[in-house]
Amino acid sequence: MADTSTRQRPELTESGYSHKEVLVIFSGLMLGMLLASLDQTIVATALPTIVGDLGGLNHLAWVVTAYMLASAISTPIYGKLGDLFGRKQLFQVAIVVFLIGSALCGLSQNMMQLVAFRAVQGLGGGGLIVLSQAIIADVVSPRERGRYQGYFGAVFGLSSVGGPLLGGWLTDNISWHWVFFVNLPLGILALVIAASKLPASERRGTPKIDYLGTALIAATVSCIVLFTTWGGEQYAWGSPVIVGLIIAAVVLLAVTVVVERKVAEPILPMHLFRLRTFNVSSAVSFIIGVSMFGVITYLPLFLQVVNGSSATDSGLVLLPLMLGLLGASMLAGQAITRTGRYRMFPIVGTGIAALGLFLLSTMNHNTSSGIVTLYMVVLGVGIGFSMQTLILAVQNVVPRADLGSGTSTVNFFRSMGASIGVAVFGAIFNSLLVGNLGAAARETSVAQVQALTGADHERFVSGYADALTTVFGYAAPIVVVAFGLTWLLKEVPLRSGGHAAASAPAQRAQHGVHNVD
Repeated sequence: MADTSTRQRPELTESGYSHKEVLVIFSGLMLGMLLASLDQTIVATALPTIVGDLGGLNHLAWVVTAYMLASAISTPIYGKLGDLFGRKQLFQVAIVVFLIGSALCGLSQNMMQLVAFRAVQGLGGGGLIVLSQAIIADVVSPRERGRYQGYFGAVFGLSSVGGPLLGGWLTDNISWHWVFFVNLPLGILALVIAASKLPASERRGTPKIDYLGTALIAATVSCIVLFTTWGGEQYAWGSPVIVGLIIAAVVLLAVTVVVERKVAEPILPMHLFRLRTFNVSSAVSFIIGVSMFGVITYLPLFLQVVNGSSATDSGLVLLPLMLGLLGASMLAGQAITRTGRYRMFPIVGTGIAALGLFLLSTMNHNTSSGIVTLYMVVLGVGIGFSMQTLILAVQNVVPRADLGSGTSTVNFFRSMGASIGVAVFGAIFNSLLVGNLGAAARETSVAQVQALTGADHERFVSGYADALTTVFGYAAPIVVVAFGLTWLLKEVPLRSGGHAAASAPAQRAQHGVHNVD
């Protein structure tokens, strides 16, 4: 029966699915990924208004950091549980958790509530992206995946452009609360498609959950983000609190490594760190997270305060960055499918991204919108060449049993980088702003700055511009380090079969059941 079905499908991919079947599966995955990636950016243009309504400019970074931190912690957990229990139902659970967090965020009455509920969102969002990437790796082989890489790039591009635009429009025309409520109809649609279209999955034997490893990873990441957020801001770098957090992070990390080497089913499989491709991709993804989200979070603030843009206009200016990201991602994906070679793209991409960040650091309060647009395109192209290619490289070398863990670990490092990047850049920004304008500047809203006139307005705009462009300047040399690391990548031939090819016939014969083993 399976052979007959195959003969009737002359356009089957090497993984055993038709192009149409892959696109149907993709629709559910991309909608879930859109939800998670949208919420990493939709809040950015609304942040100044949220701070003006709820107060607490010094907590601005935490609205983003809370989401990123929760996402970073949950990402490797979802990856491992997907390997053990199957991915479809876990994907649906992640959607539900994300929707609950979104509803609560929209109902927040103060900044502390908003930060807490953003963490709930992050717990769901951490599963949406990594499970989407792992499920498609079950369906499409690494060599074929380049053909579809543009779709993933399109999701990140659409969310990164549409997020700030939609966030700005909702903030200007309705209310910042709808920045979160808008997720609800999209999430319900994603849940329906996931339940009806995604291939089913089964658990692998009698799995054992690594509870201790999970707790240790959560504690380690929390300590790291807390000391980077509080250091030099709420506490002096040499204070007992910060020193204690640093020591705790180092000790917890060491204990985590020991535990993960001994347990039967570790959340972070230590044997993956024997793979050079895995190590390089994880390190570079971490650096991309630090730089990309630091810029996306603070560039709208630059435009609203320095250029006097509205929330909608400041979101629109991110469009060139994401068009550059989308175009580069699609170009890289098509080239990889044709040639089977991928190593050059992260090398070129990180070099271009470093250049883009340097150019952004040269801006001042007189920089025109056209120049800002050009610099954003450069950064977007660099990120587009690098981000999805690193995931593909890792999925190509890890064993099938570790597909979810390998994918999630690379995403974990990018998410952790984003958490730390936003926190560190937030601390730097606040410190510089206070140095330029005094402590009262941290409680001054964007609307208040825009309402100033004469010398007072000029002083505030110059102070903000100097603080923000310095943040961009600190990101550039960090990406130069990533550029150096990418030269260590090996050009491992992309598999034409692998994970997906082994399972597709069985899935079709069982009406969509995916056996993890």
